[in-house]
Amino acid sequence: MSRAPRTPPPPYGNVGGAPPPHAAAARPGATDTAPLSRRDPGPPSAPTRPGRDRYLDLLRCLALVRVVFYHVFGYAWLSVVFPSMGVMFALAGSLMARSLARPALGVIRGRLRRLLPPVWVFAALVVPMMLYAGWRAPRGEALGWWLRLAAYLVPVGAPPYPGGLGSESGWLESAWPDEAAGPLWYIRAYLWFVIASPLLLRALRRLPWATLLAPLALTALLGTSLVTLPGETGLAVTDFAQYGSCWVLGMAYQEGMLAKVPRYLAVSLSAFLMALGLWWAAGHPGEDGLDLNDIPLAQALWSFGFVVILLQYAPSWRRLPGRLARFDRFVTLSNNRAVTIYLWHNLLIMATVPVIDLAWRLPFADGAVGTLLGETYSFWMFLLVWPLIALVIVLVGWVEDLAARRRPRLWPDGRDKGRDKRRDEGRDEGRGAGREERAREARD
Repeated sequence: MSRAPRTPPPPYGNVGGAPPPHAAAARPGATDTAPLSRRDPGPPSAPTRPGRDRYLDLLRCLALVRVVFYHVFGYAWLSVVFPSMGVMFALAGSLMARSLARPALGVIRGRLRRLLPPVWVFAALVVPMMLYAGWRAPRGEALGWWLRLAAYLVPVGAPPYPGGLGSESGWLESAWPDEAAGPLWYIRAYLWFVIASPLLLRALRRLPWATLLAPLALTALLGTSLVTLPGETGLAVTDFAQYGSCWVLGMAYQEGMLAKVPRYLAVSLSAFLMALGLWWAAGHPGEDGLDLNDIPLAQALWSFGFVVILLQYAPSWRRLPGRLARFDRFVTLSNNRAVTIYLWHNLLIMATVPVIDLAWRLPFADGAVGTLLGETYSFWMFLLVWPLIALVIVLVGWVEDLAARRRPRLWPDGRDKGRDKRRDEGRDEGRGAGREERAREARD
């Protein structure tokens, strides 16, 4: 059954109704002039300024919350319900494609400038903590070990860290270095994607289907062990491959290519790929069973199909609608501090453990109360980690503003923009009242 053609969704950041810069060039014979009516309608109204797409902001916020929830509770089904990393890479790819309307070298330099300072602040705490706790270079690797530490400055490779430090009875669990450095794989993959984006975008425009599906094919080679890459190089290439299609998919969304695919076809193919991913996961479970994070091919197929459906049905929201509007400030804050939240959340989750353990010293923490505390331990970790995240946002989150060459803000949840808007409106009203007063005096 045929249906009316859909209007393609505006690209991210261009939801104000203004056409993209290349729109006129895309229409043969288009000109900048239009026939004038006999009666002059007056000067044209000012174009609406492009704004953020709040739907995509909401997706990023949900992805961050889901990441924190997963790292606290560890439920494997969360990787199926909402594949956060695929969503985050797709949104980042969309933003990157939008930015590449400018010269590529400047865009890459700007992305690195925004990304690296928050990483440096994180490393400035974590690396000295590990050294203080007794981490030393392996015997015979002194110079190479110190050189590999440079990955904390520019994480093009995997930074080194010890498997464990201290003892299980210490202030933090002995596995805390592994947990703290865990999020850095995302920073490494993001950096690779940023550097490769000009080439990926050029390839997408020339060979869209091949570029979109090539990372899935590479993941199939690596995930089925037809091709094996050892060590950290293999892990880095695997990460790049399994999320590459999501990154390119975000670019395709920004370019308007995804909207040209009939919805029924996109959803049908996505459902097939997602079912294929679950089938592969069922036959090749990881260490934690059907956790897709441990099964690259299943993760790649499921995330790709999931993101296609999210973007196919994407509304274009200048503001969060209905009941979602109550979460507007939290969504704004999480987007403005996404790097800070992601970098620090794992370490902060572990920091909740000694705080919760203080409850065992209370006089009533025996018997049923102690049993209840033990059974709800993860719940209290999830509850307490958010005040710690808020504290880190206030202490070091402003580095993201400096990296983006913005005015530093301690709590950027959008309230300052509201005050600025009201102040500007007040100025405009004052100027308008002044003009009316001067006009009346002139008439008198």
